[in-house]
Amino acid sequence: MADDLSDRGAPDRSRININEPHEIRYWTSRLDVSENDLRKAVAAVGVSAQQVAEHLGKVDP
Repeated sequence: MADDLSDRGAPDRSRININEPHEIRYWTSRLDVSENDLRKAVAAVGVSAQQVAEHLGKVDP
């Protein structure tokens, strides 16, 4: 199910959804990477923010 932007509940920051523009903006800024690098990392290790951060050599997602 797609993210409901009107739902103001706590965001799930343990997973990265590269199909949502606001998630791409958040994670590229948070991890200081390009969109292309973020997409490649998610393709390589999956949607876990921790695994993506580790794959990119970042300490804390």
